[in-house]
Amino acid sequence: MSIRQPVRYHVRGGQRLEGTVIIQGAKNAALPIIAASLLAKRGQTILHNVPLINDVYVAIEIARALGAKIKLHEEEQVMVIDASNITTSNLSPELTNLIRGSVLFLPPVMMRTGQVSIEKVGGCNLGKRSLDFHYRGFVRLGAEVVEDERAISVRMEKPKGAYLYLDTPSHTGTENLMTAACLAEGTTIIENAALEPEIANVANFLNLMGAKISGVGTGVIQIEGVKELSAVEYTIMPDRIDAGTMAILAAATQGDVALIGANLRHFAVVRAKLEQMGVELQEDGPVIRVQRRGALRPVNVITWPFPGYPTDLQSPLMALACMASGTSYIRETLFDQRFGVANDLNNMGANIKLEDGSAVIAGPTPLTGTTVWAHDLRAGSALIIAGSVAEGETIIDNAQMIERGYSSIIRRLTRLGLHIEEERLEAPALQESL
Repeated sequence: MSIRQPVRYHVRGGQRLEGTVIIQGAKNAALPIIAASLLAKRGQTILHNVPLINDVYVAIEIARALGAKIKLHEEEQVMVIDASNITTSNLSPELTNLIRGSVLFLPPVMMRTGQVSIEKVGGCNLGKRSLDFHYRGFVRLGAEVVEDERAISVRMEKPKGAYLYLDTPSHTGTENLMTAACLAEGTTIIENAALEPEIANVANFLNLMGAKISGVGTGVIQIEGVKELSAVEYTIMPDRIDAGTMAILAAATQGDVALIGANLRHFAVVRAKLEQMGVELQEDGPVIRVQRRGALRPVNVITWPFPGYPTDLQSPLMALACMASGTSYIRETLFDQRFGVANDLNNMGANIKLEDGSAVIAGPTPLTGTTVWAHDLRAGSALIIAGSVAEGETIIDNAQMIERGYSSIIRRLTRLGLHIEEERLEAPALQESL
């Protein structure tokens, strides 16, 4: 498939979603794990439960451009990585411009070759997301960082453990510094580390490779440096954002959906907020049954790093709040452009007002299908949710953004009863960054 091909979705509302849906492997664990696998100088790493999403396809191309040999067995969702021959320290700007996750390749390339350079980092346009603390952390580990108008170059000759502190508990920052510290001589402490379950999944992978990481989930991570890491076999955790999106879709359509492979503990505050709105979540082993029988109640939400409400589920919840009886309030604290979907929802008939970093949603309001634009990955999923209950047809342009993070989304939603079709366009890509 083409990772640049523009896509348009057609959604017809009015269907009650029922059945089962398999939750994909976690995007935010798969990308750092694929990158970290390049630290193994010998052998083949085997990854299971790999999400078949555009960001993973881009990550594969980045790794191949660096010299790694990769085989992706799509039917089994298994990836085999041989990183014994890393041939370059330059990350391709044509690829790094496609996904922000390309920054995760900095530590493994730096540790394998002694240097790395990167020009652009792409992904969703969510406002300012500084990478300065990544580079400051690398400097404390012994790197030399040189920046000009075109690129950033990092040289690391003899990495040494250090005390590191994150101003905010960034999961990407935590993963990058944790990965870099694994091969640094001595002890590294990372204060104010992120608490997301994906951090633990990445740390478990690195420990299986031979790293010595402790304190994950406490906010203070300790890493004892080792001399080398080995190729291993590993299973990627389920995607809690995929699971949350499916749960919200079930709630929006007053459906009855079983989430196969989901972990209710990973829902954290999401579970509490959905239950406040009148959504039932029942866990039976690795299956979560989601139902909504009565009217939706309004909710107040503040996005915050885990275990707070995830910003990645803010847009989907905004769509759901349009159907609640009363006024909901959502405050976004992490990404200043995450409210981009509000205008499209208003064009569909919602009543959303933006005030000082908050969204005020008055509901319920009847939604009507129209042509909308997926500004980013999660906005796109919110538009599918709105389209699932809207009268008539909703046309979602720039829908390739959705495929950055949701695997086989058309097939999975069709099996639940949603009338959704894709239209793959032959024109040039609608937007430079996927």
